[in-house]
Amino acid sequence: MISRSRLPLTLLAAAALATGCATTPAAAPTDAAPTGATTSAATTTPTTATTSGDTAAPAGTVTCTYLPSGSPARAVDLPDGQAVPASGTSTVTLSLGGQPLTLTLDRAAAPCAVASFESLAAQGYYEGTSCHRLVTQGFFVLQCGDPSGTGRGGPGYTFADELDAIPRDAAGYGEYTAGTLAMANAGANTNGSQFFIVYEDSTLPPAYTIFGHLDQASVDVVANIAEQGHDAARGAGDGVPNAPTEITSVVSG
Repeated sequence: MISRSRLPLTLLAAAALATGCATTPAAAPTDAAPTGATTSAATTTPTTATTSGDTAAPAGTVTCTYLPSGSPARAVDLPDGQAVPASGTSTVTLSLGGQPLTLTLDRAAAPCAVASFESLAAQGYYEGTSCHRLVTQGFFVLQCGDPSGTGRGGPGYTFADELDAIPRDAAGYGEYTAGTLAMANAGANTNGSQFFIVYEDSTLPPAYTIFGHLDQASVDVVANIAEQGHDAARGAGDGVPNAPTEITSVVSG
């Protein structure tokens, strides 16, 4: 899906083309991209990202809809979608390959994505998982968040996109700069648990919810992982990282 002449509409996962499962950007000349939820082509996905429904959410909050979808790669409870904070930021330290990454989560830009990520982290969903995809051509991302390690796993629910805050270039493409933290997906409104970290400025369709950023020291850690290459399992420029990428903890505050 990602080529310079025809950038992907979705970031696909490992076997996205064959299965229709969730994904994130694909290697430059291919249509494959990373994933963020476990869904099939027939799965119904949310139609609203943040809604207040008939009852208005308290000031400074939104109501998020998390819809059950498929079998979870690791059993978790659905996030609480009521009165979700929609302003400010929160800080998370994610231990990746034995090194700490500092993530600043943007509740104002993507309250539902942040709430989901924080809920999964609090339930230990990410612990013991490894990042299953590294892309080094066309765009530059490390994709993580699937306990199955296949690129097809998710938390057993999906939620809608939050795209309004994505910066765009003159041509309308999304500017995913180094340090961007974004959701992988299998199409519109199929977000789940998978996310990707941009370690070098990349241009993609504005179809991937940005829910936070990493500081420069953390970007350097991911860039070093990228320098060690991958197994090219998905072709040139796209494969499983060679360097260790196990997530051993995700701690708020």
